[in-house]
Amino acid sequence: MTLAPLPGGFAAPELYDVLKNACATVGLDDTEVELLRGHTNAVVRLPTAGVVAKIARKGTPVASVQRTVAFVRWLMDQGFPTVPLHPGVTQPVVVDGHPVTFWTYLLQNGTPIHARDLAQPLHALHGLPAPPVRMRELDNVAAVRRSLAAITTLPQEELAFLHQRIDHLELALKDVEFALPPGVVQGDPQHRNALHDEQRTVLCDWDTVAHGQPEWDLVTVEIHCRRFGHGFGHYEQFADVYGFDVTTWSGYQVLRDIRELRMVTTNARKARHTPGSLAEVRRRIRGLQNDTELRWSIL
Repeated sequence: MTLAPLPGGFAAPELYDVLKNACATVGLDDTEVELLRGHTNAVVRLPTAGVVAKIARKGTPVASVQRTVAFVRWLMDQGFPTVPLHPGVTQPVVVDGHPVTFWTYLLQNGTPIHARDLAQPLHALHGLPAPPVRMRELDNVAAVRRSLAAITTLPQEELAFLHQRIDHLELALKDVEFALPPGVVQGDPQHRNALHDEQRTVLCDWDTVAHGQPEWDLVTVEIHCRRFGHGFGHYEQFADVYGFDVTTWSGYQVLRDIRELRMVTTNARKARHTPGSLAEVRRRIRGLQNDTELRWSIL
């Protein structure tokens, strides 16, 4: 098996060794592989086994991956539309500090995911009872500050702007009155975190699941429609199906700006592993100051 060098801090030989050992542990065939994504995690398809392996960055807390697995097992028991875990194996498998999970591969028919496809599963998620798994509290402000503390690739003036922006937005958030009841939130709902499964759309990538306000999920969908070229019409269809238009709510602008800032600072933190992304990160930072319609490129 040959894999090209990967973004996200993975070296191809390291990925191969981790994948090979993890597959051997659970008895899966790794003679064929297809790299699907290599960013925060490496996501690899095992065509012969009909499985997708997700390899977390070295040092990722095992307990957090264990909670994700327990949560998804609970979703499956509820009949919730999620990509299912591969059955019959204990997960995660930890190889050289990398937690590895295995998922059922869902063959896609070539039809793209649209924003409206996210509405029903997200609405169902937000209406779930409290799961029997201890959920972390969603805190986008704290996440922005953690990223800012870890950024090594930006000039001081841009870092100063980002610090000032989150200080201002944190104060503004104190006055926001939420419209929806809190509950389970996906944390990063977007077109790339959903798949088709026969006649329904299922959600995937549960690393960011938390307890929080559904408005954070809704504004994330709106941002992806506006910033990544899907168009406002796609967002309108989403809002119609979901039954709530977050852009008409009084707290929209504050949540929008915090959520966009988190997206920018997360990518700025990761830029030391993916140097080619730095120009796009800095372009987004310039746009934060005066251009809410600037189209972003996918990183």
